[in-house]
Amino acid sequence: MHSIVAIALACALTPASAWATTGLPGDGDLSPRLAKLARPSLRSAEPAKQAKALSLADEGPGSLLRDGNRIVVDVRFDRGAAAGVDDLRSAGAKVLSINRRYQTVAIAAKPSELRRLAKVQRLAQATPALAPITAESTCPSGAVVSEGVKQLRAGDEEDEKGEEARKAFGVDGGGVTVGILSDSFNRATKAANGGQIATHQEEDVENGDLPGLGNTCSGQLTDVNILGGDPETEGADEGRAMAQIVHDLAPGANLAFATAFTLDMFGFANNIKKLAAPEPAGANADVIADDVVFFEEPFFQEGPVSTAVRDVTAEGVTYFSAAGNDNLFDSNGNEIASWEAQQFRESGSCPPAIQELPNAHGTHCLDFNPGAQVDRTFGIKVAPGRTLSVDLQWAEPWFGVGTDLDAFLLNASGGLIAESGEDNVGGTQLPFEFVQWKNESSSTRTVQLVVNRYAGGLPRLKFALLENGSGVSGTEYPRSTGTDVVGPTVFGHSGSADAISVGAVPFDNSSAPEEYSSRGPVTNYFAPVESTEPAEALSSPETLAKPEIAATDCGTTTFFAFLKGAAWRFCGTSAAAPHAAAVAALMLDKESAGPGEVRSALLSSAVPVGEFGACAVGAGLVEAVGAIEDLLSPPSPVEPDCKPPAPSGSVEEARAPGDWGSETPPVNPTSPPVTTTPTPEATTPTPRDAPRTDIRRTPPKTILTRGRSAKAVFRFGSNQSGVTFLCKVDRGRFHNCPARFVRRYSLGPHVLRVKARNSDGKTDKTPAVYRFRVERL
Repeated sequence: MHSIVAIALACALTPASAWATTGLPGDGDLSPRLAKLARPSLRSAEPAKQAKALSLADEGPGSLLRDGNRIVVDVRFDRGAAAGVDDLRSAGAKVLSINRRYQTVAIAAKPSELRRLAKVQRLAQATPALAPITAESTCPSGAVVSEGVKQLRAGDEEDEKGEEARKAFGVDGGGVTVGILSDSFNRATKAANGGQIATHQEEDVENGDLPGLGNTCSGQLTDVNILGGDPETEGADEGRAMAQIVHDLAPGANLAFATAFTLDMFGFANNIKKLAAPEPAGANADVIADDVVFFEEPFFQEGPVSTAVRDVTAEGVTYFSAAGNDNLFDSNGNEIASWEAQQFRESGSCPPAIQELPNAHGTHCLDFNPGAQVDRTFGIKVAPGRTLSVDLQWAEPWFGVGTDLDAFLLNASGGLIAESGEDNVGGTQLPFEFVQWKNESSSTRTVQLVVNRYAGGLPRLKFALLENGSGVSGTEYPRSTGTDVVGPTVFGHSGSADAISVGAVPFDNSSAPEEYSSRGPVTNYFAPVESTEPAEALSSPETLAKPEIAATDCGTTTFFAFLKGAAWRFCGTSAAAPHAAAVAALMLDKESAGPGEVRSALLSSAVPVGEFGACAVGAGLVEAVGAIEDLLSPPSPVEPDCKPPAPSGSVEEARAPGDWGSETPPVNPTSPPVTTTPTPEATTPTPRDAPRTDIRRTPPKTILTRGRSAKAVFRFGSNQSGVTFLCKVDRGRFHNCPARFVRRYSLGPHVLRVKARNSDGKTDKTPAVYRFRVERL
């Protein structure tokens, strides 16, 4: 017992004092530790005293690497590392190795010579080299390690391509906080597959699978910060499984958790902001990953959750969201998980079961057939024991809804089995209906979807079959035909411009995405939901390539979600998102950067996934070594090219052959009801010229800091009222930003560009520009 306590205490002392050291100012381009070591009072001291002052072990893993009476130092140049060798030698350094690929030079220098290093031209940073941990230890990744560590090249070893990221760059996510949003963290009483749960948080900490006070690995003693406490209701602890993944890849990162359950969509948005908020109320997260989407999140504009994502990214948080597990294939290889029509096609009648419903106004049902034939039902084949979930939405802005659509499900004989009939105009003011039905039989059943126009106009509409990867084997209209689009299912905040949407690739096959990984793109027709006022229509539709990247799924955890052989496997884009977030933590450990810079580096370095295109895997599979390289030396931006599926076949061939159920339309259709609610098409605002943009508050041209980054505050204005703003930082891309724009910037030069956009959708073509630098004190 005493030996266990002694080990725990020994581990606890090191990180606490080490964190204190990081707050010290450096000396020019010397890291804080080297600046302290260069002081006269310490540079001639005994090695043990030097180590204690720097909060390092005096020997073994984590101690200063020494070459005789010299300290081994890693020197990174902005450029021209080879040309800087002579300058380093002139400063008294002994050159050990040169790495042109990473623009670094390893040297050995006496503590008394360290100050001279800071005067070497083009030197970006000099840091002490620390002794590595040996391969025999189960730390830092725990007893159970996701195969994503190797697949994404994030580990401490070497592979056929060379060193993996943690070894190549000396990073582990230290100093970076990763926030996680999911169901629960330590509430599960049984496994997700219904069996006995294998571990709880306490065992995970003891085995090194999570950080915490019981973890015997130095530097991993900070407990997961659970904001607001774990939900009182029982959950599957998917949040804990996600945290294990992050810890496997970035074991030095701090972890925080906030629930997305027991909350509505707005509560979820609030928890996003809490994770990003400063401590103690928040977690001060640098990276956030979630695996949650709400059914009512809009298809055709960015909703409240997306707005929260935009707000935290504007503050410097890099946000990852699971793309979803909603892609479906039929037996012919068609991706059939969604169906979208350019506008509501009026059939003039409805099936009898709908027409006979009292107060349903069941006379104006949608025609699903894009050709000359009329088809008022959409056939769907549902597997035995599975629940069909249909999410129907149409292109009208939140709080500006003028059309009321209702959704119904009929059995193969035309009998009503399920319905959804919200008052969308006078009640919810959301263009959303959701209907479900469970097939309780032992064989596949065909059901028929019917959409009735209770009142209003003829908007674009779309429904998605949200089946979590299976349960529907076929649909009546399985291919994009004419103006109808079939297939894409990324939606909600994973489809926002500011979130990095993550698809799934199995750990044991990097040449194909998971079949269930949701496909893009996302197309917006309205500005984001900012308030209870309806957003304006965009001047032209905005198509976003989604997902942006792909990462590992079905890797191992200690308890989640199902047993395959002796291993617990965690599958889905829920597992992919934290894998990508962990790589971002490694990137930020190496170099301070904004969300746009992290995104660009992940995309430019991603590895192709077989022959699959951007709508399935974005730019490709995350690759940690390349991502850090590209963050340090950014290449030209690379954007995925994902467009809506092209039409396949003629409109006459749109309907799949087979029995999709019987339909008998009424003989005498009635007239549609009259509505006085104005539709978006009925209002035509007076067009305005494009607005002008000005920056009304700026930081100094040179911002001085004692750390590795500094906060800058901008305030924007325009010659027009009611405008929104788009910002671009350095080599990132333009994204929505608030009028008061605050974020942190790394050392070096920066360029901010901002342009105003008015409610007519017109954007300033000449952005306002501000250039500045962040320098060390």
